Amino acid sequence: MGAPGIYHEGSRAVQDRAGVRDLADHVGRAVGDGIKPVAAFLELQPLLVVGAAAPDTGRVWASVLAGRPGFVRATGPHRMSVTGRLGPGDPLEGALATDGTPVATIALDPRTRRRMRLNGELQPTEAGFVVTAERVFANCPKYIQRRESYELLPERSAGTPRHGHELTEAQRAFVASADTFFLATVHDGHAEVSHRGGLPGFVRADSARALSWQDYAGNAMFLTLGNLAVDPRAGLLFLDWTTGTTLQVTGEGCTEFTADGERRVRFTVSEVTETPGAVPLRWSEPEPSPANPPVRT
Repeated sequence: MGAPGIYHEGSRAVQDRAGVRDLADHVGRAVGDGIKPVAAFLELQPLLVVGAAAPDTGRVWASVLAGRPGFVRATGPHRMSVTGRLGPGDPLEGALATDGTPVATIALDPRTRRRMRLNGELQPTEAGFVVTAERVFANCPKYIQRRESYELLPERSAGTPRHGHELTEAQRAFVASADTFFLATVHDGHAEVSHRGGLPGFVRADSARALSWQDYAGNAMFLTLGNLAVDPRAGLLFLDWTTGTTLQVTGEGCTEFTADGERRVRFTVSEVTETPGAVPLRWSEPEPSPANPPVRT
């Protein structure tokens, strides 16, 4: 799959505005549909983030699954299998149980600052689900905070999800302290999920219904911002790397372009799900990425 096959009009519009179309074409040549190059990496990961639109509401969410390394594995040249399910009350529980759901996944390893993205079509299985890959590609290590080790805590059990339509004060503080979040978007029957990282404070909770963050320079593909340009639906996932608590937010996002060429994404909250202890992993303290820009107040 070459670059022309992975970019739509939204991505091209953002690339042209940023003046990086040629670079995007070069980077896009690395996108394929085969899993073999990333098979060994996938089988070492204890964490997988999934993005999709919920079939009942159409709202876009990002969720996370975790387990012993090997719970994600390649079972064919274009097939990734996942053993496990989302907990009851997760907004994407129905999507991962629905045959043919377009999904996006990202396996991120804080120990090595590596990340791999695999998007395709989902089929449920007795043990979890499989994804037939349409796009497989790596991203650079920029803005990934290094966490050297983790503990798997099988005794940790998820609490009852708490649902709302705006962020509480405690949830706004959670967002303000985050050095990482994941962002799911969709376009024309396809999904993307990407990583965003920075120093705590890089993403702001401007109010109970509004978030914003500066879009840092990346790989020039603009798959996420391109999706937002034509379909504003999006989902955010924040993770407490110590307690395993997750904060999932769905709503709509748009990108503002400043005169000096910078970009800021503004996100309007529609619904919030917070789940205590959702992830049975406890990671070591972070070492900030050397690429992190200073946080602007």
